Amino acid sequence: MAMPRSLRRQPGNRALASICTHHHIAVFLLTFFSYSLLHASRKTFSNVKVSISSQWTPTFLNNTAMELQPYELWNSSHLFSTAEEATLFLGTLDTIFLFSYAVGLFVSGIVGDRLNLRWVLSFGMCSSALVVFLFGTVTEWLHFYNKWFYCCLWVLNGLLQSTGWPCVVAVMGNWFGKAGRGFVFGLWSACASVGNILGAFLASCVLKYGYEYAFLVTTSVQFAGGGVVFFGLITSPKEVGLPELDAEEKNVVEEDANRPLMSSEDVDDYDRNYSIQASDSSIQPKAIGFFQACCLPGVILYSLAYACLKLVNYSFFFWLPFYLSNNFGWKEAEADQLSIWYDVGGIIGGTIQGLISDMLQKRAPVLAISLLLAVGALFGYSRSPDSKPINAVIMAVTGFFIGGPSNMISSAISADLGRQELVRGSSEALATVTGIVDGTGSIGAAVGQYLVSLIQENLGWMWVFYFFILMISSTILFISPLVVREIRLLLQERRLRRLTG
Repeated sequence: MAMPRSLRRQPGNRALASICTHHHIAVFLLTFFSYSLLHASRKTFSNVKVSISSQWTPTFLNNTAMELQPYELWNSSHLFSTAEEATLFLGTLDTIFLFSYAVGLFVSGIVGDRLNLRWVLSFGMCSSALVVFLFGTVTEWLHFYNKWFYCCLWVLNGLLQSTGWPCVVAVMGNWFGKAGRGFVFGLWSACASVGNILGAFLASCVLKYGYEYAFLVTTSVQFAGGGVVFFGLITSPKEVGLPELDAEEKNVVEEDANRPLMSSEDVDDYDRNYSIQASDSSIQPKAIGFFQACCLPGVILYSLAYACLKLVNYSFFFWLPFYLSNNFGWKEAEADQLSIWYDVGGIIGGTIQGLISDMLQKRAPVLAISLLLAVGALFGYSRSPDSKPINAVIMAVTGFFIGGPSNMISSAISADLGRQELVRGSSEALATVTGIVDGTGSIGAAVGQYLVSLIQENLGWMWVFYFFILMISSTILFISPLVVREIRLLLQERRLRRLTG
């Protein structure tokens, strides 16, 4: 008795290797580093918060500036009378950025499915670099400090940065199919963590000259990267005469279209003489509507789960260097360098968990186990001693169990949802679905950043960690229906394998 096609284990990584060309490698690297540069500029802001707070408060309230006389002359331009007010405003800026970023994601996903992804991505990178340069460098050079001006710039920066993620995920989804998607996207989604590491490294190198130079360096590199993307990125295989994924996978039969991770068949080697006549390039896939995308199976549940998870992940992103300096009294440059270990854990976690999900052909159970362990990691990190090596180890473990699932939902799972069977006839859904998932996550993260600053100011850092544990538990709750369904499918498949031999 032959085993049903949907129940056969597929050698996804072997199939992946057989179809990989130099174009795939170029696309992987270009999208990887383009989003890394976007994240590096975001990380710069979080890494220089202590310096900015010192600049925005009177000199006698901080230890980084000497007191100058007369007081009225040298402190008339400062924004806040106390460091606590400055910290609260920094949290407000994080919230403003994330709210505008979330709104932009919903729009950018729709725009990305209708315009050339290369144009949208390069425009967002270059424009965002100019805005951040104006925010962090020009204002300091001119000694121009204005709260409303900062807020307006950060709203604009959030909207421009939102063009990045839907576009790069859509491009990757166009080039890499179901075979080995968990591993490929798990490895590729390390781009955000690599960007964090790059931003922290660049900021720590030039921070001694002034925080404005940290912004100058990262924005210059980001602007140059936008130019490379505009002239070098190939957004889909059809641009170079290669078959599209839909053409390769059209014979794949899936018995359950609602499954977040679809079964994969072996993919034949590319025919080097592939005829363009096999697919009519004049027929453009129709883009899916926003509400249609919301109604796709799994989109709402994963979006709500990601709202809670991204709140925690971005809280570490925005507040970790500040927490290390504020709670342990470590120097800002040392805190910046130590915070890198959270991203290292996220890189390893996303890659390993993506590979495991490929082997199981299920995503939700892997997420659930990792998030359960994340609760314990958070509890342990909240009680980390004043020791840099121990702190770094626990931080990396925490990043493994929080950053890993976050990378999976925002990349591999979003690609699964945007290319499931229900939208196979309308393949231009990937950027829209990615925008919905990441946009909802950013709304949660935006609310969280303001709450973190309020909780920390009124209750202390320990209650901030209790809040994180509550959000991780909520994430598990939202994906629990998907976990139950996928575990049932796993048990059914094993039962059928025993029967079919």
